Amino acid sequence: MRKDFLIKIVNNKLALASLIFITLLILTGLFAPLVSPNDPYLVNLENKLLSFSLKYPLGTDHLGRCVASRLIYGIRTTLFYSLFAMFITVFFGLVLGLLASFFKLLRVVILRFCDIMLSFPSELMMLAIIGFLGTGIENIIIAAIISKVAWYTRMIYSFTLNHVNTNYIHFSKVIGIPSRTIIKKHLFPLILSDIIMLATLNVGSIILSISALSFLGLGVQAPTCEWGIMLNEAKELMSINPYMMLPPGLMILFVVLSFNILADSIRDILDPTYNLKIKDNS
Repeated sequence: MRKDFLIKIVNNKLALASLIFITLLILTGLFAPLVSPNDPYLVNLENKLLSFSLKYPLGTDHLGRCVASRLIYGIRTTLFYSLFAMFITVFFGLVLGLLASFFKLLRVVILRFCDIMLSFPSELMMLAIIGFLGTGIENIIIAAIISKVAWYTRMIYSFTLNHVNTNYIHFSKVIGIPSRTIIKKHLFPLILSDIIMLATLNVGSIILSISALSFLGLGVQAPTCEWGIMLNEAKELMSINPYMMLPPGLMILFVVLSFNILADSIRDILDPTYNLKIKDNS
């Protein structure tokens, strides 16, 4: 099943293009010191607001720092922290969702907790948590996890309901197979593709949250390289050099769009009628 899933991803042009772009972006962030043309933190007021050149491919900002280098190093802050927050959120949501679907005693407690958490808008909850904990990337990650984990738990619980009452699960319980083994060997592989789709879709929303909070001055603080901070600094130069808004703004747009396209493609691939649609189109 996993092999078929990967083959369908490769055969889907939009999914493959998005996956390649995201992979190249991650590799660029990992090797940022080797790829970036200049020191992203080097201030040189004599070179402020320079246009394109070989030394400064995307010009310089109001402090003479290389925009391209700051954009590359921003991958580490914006994208990598978003991926980290997504993995932690998925892990807790997976554990709680599987426990709620498999153990009746825990189901009521976990689902009622999710209902309470979901009664608050996620963005409002993030703002409240950051207001309580203070600014900083660590607090943004904590806020993102707390505000999203209930939704993940509910979604994973709904996925497992399609499989937990099947005959082979009941048979496994009757013959005495431990619950841990049933969850690990049977339930988890069945919902893995759905989890990948949800996780991919969630990365885009976390990127937007981190960038938006940094843009408002509530997230990552200067002089850290982060796309939201770059937008915040560029808005002060709108009347002088509006171009400064484009590099970080377009980067956020393309990255979020790539993750959303990849998630939509995975959702289409998971659709039981996917193969029929492919045949009809051909």
